[in-house]
Amino acid sequence: MSKIRLLVVDDHPVVRAGLVTLLGAQNDMEVVGEAEDGAAGVLRALELRPDVVVMDITMTGMDGLAATRAIRKATPKSKVLVMTVHESVEYLRQTLDAGATGYVLKKAANTELAVAIRAVHRGEIFLYPSFTRVLLGDMAQDRERSTLSQREGGEPLSQRETQVLCLIAQGYTSRQIADQLFLSTRTIETYRARIMEKLNLKSRVALVRYALQHGLLEQRDMGLEVIE
Repeated sequence: MSKIRLLVVDDHPVVRAGLVTLLGAQNDMEVVGEAEDGAAGVLRALELRPDVVVMDITMTGMDGLAATRAIRKATPKSKVLVMTVHESVEYLRQTLDAGATGYVLKKAANTELAVAIRAVHRGEIFLYPSFTRVLLGDMAQDRERSTLSQREGGEPLSQRETQVLCLIAQGYTSRQIADQLFLSTRTIETYRARIMEKLNLKSRVALVRYALQHGLLEQRDMGLEVIE
């Protein structure tokens, strides 16, 4: 069985060395590279094409959010798992919008990081329960906006738009969705814009909430992994 190939991006040498040691001790993982900031992380990701990038957020120069966007665009098969000291729902929303599929606190790295890596490698979304509750708790606001949009004559989603919505919510890039549906990337971007306009939603986080709210993605189908 092939090992999960990892790239560790963190601007603190001691933290980075500790992560490399921790992850290198996992039988199913292999750290293939390190980077000291976001820009170097993007270059290393392009060079190594890792399965999972473990990404810090707050770094000098290019931060983890910008690096995540760049990596997801340049090498969409590489998943990004954010590991940070920021216990902030706003940071969570920003990382999901940037294309990350996991959010782990550094204080829980010893017990939860390996679990999170395996989850995002399987194509799942990994969140802490407190963050999950807030994310799902925002559904009422989305429901209200959606209801208002429908009252104002908003159009229902087509079957294809619903399919694209589900794939976006699961973290797939436009390029990956296009490959799955045998369409062009430009067509998928058009679908995405149309979906967000119809539903009056402004971000990928809102799309995830909408999909869950309307039963389009049950947690077990979506692969939403949480820690009790």
